[in-house]
Formats: sequence, C-alpha cells, structure tokens
Amino acid sequence: MARTTHTVTNQPPPLVQYDVFTTDRALVEAVERHLDPAVTEEGLAELSALGRTSGSAQVQEWAAQANACPPRLRTHDRYGHRIDEVDFHPAWHRLLGKGVGAGLTTAWDRPGGHVRRAAAFVVWTQAEAGNGCPLSMTHAAVPALRTDPALAAEWEPRLTSRIYDRGLRPAREKAGVLFGMGMTEKQGGSDVRANTTVARPLAEDGAYELTGHKWFCSAPMSDGFLVLAQAPDGLTCFLVPRVLEDGSRNVFLIQRLKDKLGNRSNASAEVEFDGTWARRVGEEGRGVRTIIGMVAATRLDCVLGSAGLMRQAVAQAIHHCTHREAFGAKLADKPLMRNVLADLALESEAATTLALRLAAAYDDGGEQERALLRIAVPAAKYWVTKRCAPLVVEAAECLGGNGYVEESGLPRLVRESPLNSVWEGAGNVQALDVLRALTREPASLDAYLREVGQARGADHRLDAAIRDLLTDLADLRGMEARARRLTERLALVLQGSLLVRFAPPEVADAFCASRLGSDAGLAFGTLPHTLDLASVVDRARPVN
Repeated sequence: MARTTHTVTNQPPPLVQYDVFTTDRALVEAVERHLDPAVTEEGLAELSALGRTSGSAQVQEWAAQANACPPRLRTHDRYGHRIDEVDFHPAWHRLLGKGVGAGLTTAWDRPGGHVRRAAAFVVWTQAEAGNGCPLSMTHAAVPALRTDPALAAEWEPRLTSRIYDRGLRPAREKAGVLFGMGMTEKQGGSDVRANTTVARPLAEDGAYELTGHKWFCSAPMSDGFLVLAQAPDGLTCFLVPRVLEDGSRNVFLIQRLKDKLGNRSNASAEVEFDGTWARRVGEEGRGVRTIIGMVAATRLDCVLGSAGLMRQAVAQAIHHCTHREAFGAKLADKPLMRNVLADLALESEAATTLALRLAAAYDDGGEQERALLRIAVPAAKYWVTKRCAPLVVEAAECLGGNGYVEESGLPRLVRESPLNSVWEGAGNVQALDVLRALTREPASLDAYLREVGQARGADHRLDAAIRDLLTDLADLRGMEARARRLTERLALVLQGSLLVRFAPPEVADAFCASRLGSDAGLAFGTLPHTLDLASVVDRARPVN
C-alpha cells in the first residue's frame, strides 16, 4: 500500500482504557446521593474498579469475541446419550465470571446493595450486555425463593456467591450457582395463565413431575430455573434443578436455541419437560404472586440495562465528535451537532437518574417506597426501554458511515437496543400493569404524587405537566386505549422531577423545555437553541 496515499488523519482514537464509572458524572452523583455515607467511599472504589475493567481493552476484546462466536447447542454426546448442553466461547465465561465476581448477583442484604448493584449493572452492560441475562435472573430469583424459607436457606447462599462455578453438577457441590426462568409458552406468551405445562404431585412433600414446554427459557445453561406450571389448584411456581441430588441429569430437553436479532452472546432456548422433577415454590395456585418479585426485579434490570446501552452510545458519539473535524471545526463544536449530542445526553441522564432512584427505593424497603415501585417500575420499564433504540440509532448516525461498520461497536448496540422493551413484558403489558396499580392500589399513586411533588414550584413547565397529569388521572374510565400515553407522562414527569431536584440547572432546564414544555420536537437534536447545550454535552463527555 502506498504510504503517500494512505496516511490516516482526522480519525478519533479508540474509546478504551478508561473508567466507565467515574467518567459518567450523572451515575456517580446518583450513587453518592443514594448511598449511606458509611458505605459511599467503599462503594465508589468498588464501582471505579469495575469501571476500569469495563473500559479495558481486554474486556472489550472479550465482548467482541463472545458476540462473534455465539453459543452452540449439543443435544447428544458422541455415544448418543442426551446431554442438552450449551457450549460458549471462553470469552463468555470470562465475562460472566467478572460479572459474578463484581457482585451483580448480590444485593438483597447488603448495605446500599441495590444502588451499588444497579450502578454496577449500568457499568457492566456497557462492556457486554449478553451476560446480563443470567446475572439478572440469578439476582432476581431471591425474592421468589424467600416465599419458601427452607428453599431460600438452601439456595440463596449459592445464588449470592461471588464465585462463578461453571459446569453441571449437583448444587450442593458448587460454590456458586446461576438461575434462569421459564414462564412463557407458544400459545400464551405474556398471558401466562394460558400455560398448559402440567405439574403432577409426587409422593414426596412439595415435589412434582412436570410435562410440557417453554417457548422462551432464559439462560438454559443455568443450575436451576423458576418456571410456571398448572398444578391441581392452578398456576404454580416451581424450582427445576438442572442436576438432581444423586448427580443424574434432570429431564430438561433443549429443543433449539433462539436465533435472536441481538444479544448474540447469550443463549435463549425452547425447552421441553417430560417427567421433569420440580419443587414447588410458594402455594399452589399462587404462581404469579410468587414469581412477581422476580419479575419486578428483572424489569428494573431492563431499565438499568437500557440506561447502560444509552450511556455507552452517548459516550461513543460524544467521543467521536470531540475528535473528528469537518467543515473547519470539531464536530462537537458545530451548533447543530451540539444540539443532537446534548439531546442524547439528556435522555441518557434522565434514564440513569430514574433507574438509580428506583434502586434506592429497593434499599429503603419502606411501605411508601414499595408503593412507589409498584407504579414506577412498569412506567420506567415502558418508557426508558422504548427510548433506548432511537437514541442508539441516532448516536450511531453521529459517527456517520463509521457508525454503520461493525468494527465501531455501534451496530452491536443497535441490535441490542430493542431487547429490553420486549423482555419481561412488552410495552402494552407494562402500560396495563400501570393501570392495574392505579385502579387497585391507590397507595401507589399517592406515593408517586408525593415523590414528584417534592419538585413542585421549581419549574413552571414541570408544574404544568403535573397539573395535566392529574387531569388525566381524574377519570380512568376507558383508559386502556390511552394507557401508553398515560404511562409515558408518568415516566416523563417523574424524570423531570428528579432532574429538577438533583441535576445541574442546564440539564433540568433543557429536559423540562424539550420533554415537558410546549417546545418539544419529535426528533433528537431539536432542543431550543437558547439553552446552555455546551455545558450539557461537556457533562456527558467521557474522558479517554
């Protein structure tokens, strides 16, 4: 290649070898705001260590390898024995081991545990989102198992272990385990009460035999699964161990792995049960109520995961535009590009701030905070996950043609970006769940209004949005057709309230003007030009 015609100039350096956590000012401030001062220093140090790991060249290489080499199903061994195992690239195991070691399955009984884990989840998602699924399922299994104290005592120490102990063996022989989940079936999808998998009681107390299928089974290489099946008294939750106490394999037939749009490094499977041994969790006929704690926790992880993807996309876009020149100046200094970058940064900060506020509510655990979670989690799950995909696509566009090339990493983020809006209940499911909370649990609305009311009087656009929301809430008749709009407004008003209270004035001003005021545009990059957009972009700039 002729050197004189191939001198590389005006290309940004790779965004690598940086601290993903400490360069995210919105995330750092949220952690400092919500953590008890007694554990803040320790928590920040722990998160910074993970941030450096997440931003390292080695981890970024592992992420690329894990996505380029997706898992493979082996149904039989060389002799014809049924084994139903999933093989992963070594990079996947290295990433998953780092995630387990960083405490991403540990939060429930640790001071500030949910805030610390939430921040870590946002950071680690930016390295590689696929291994977040088993980490999330394992973390979220704890509240479901606690409905049965004996089961919790047996499994929880292994679920919350920081040791990644791979391989299929009896759980009692392992230093740490992972959990998956199987709820949906072909004929029902989100309507789990339409499930047809049958649970037949066995002579042993609490033991059952399952026959049926699961259309989506998350993390099929796990040590145990929480599944729903029809017992004599109705839909019931069960624990299905992958390996039985005597060391034999439970009947867990993996029919195939899903060929997914994104999330390529992670395995999602269709499985069959045929005389599969299971242990009942909770009471017969109360399966949805038993597993709802797991669902709520994984829905929050969908919010956290989307916040992480959004932050990484914004970081990449701002980094590129900071170094790239066009038409005589840096792209980031061009008024129109600055408007786009600032708009993306606003969306990212609003998502992060809301997600960490919900994690803090889990740590508090008080009655009012639990009521707030009942309405705020599905509202946040609906809105934040829906905003992820358009934001990531816009961020990729900031890189021009480079953002459409696999080597940039942006296409992987684009493919990943719709995922969290689908998993754990798509948009309509979340909106209907919000309606249920509004009509059946009035304490949840009271808690929500108390929360947003703390910012009343601080911004006239927020005050007007709260008044409009109260008008909408005054009559819920025929609300199902308007449920998405109402859920969107609930989320936006909550985000606006949090930013007005905690974000710098230029961030809160821009958010209220563009999301709550009358000057809102439909596309990113339509912020009022009179705002301090340079400060908004500078706040979100990653340091290399």
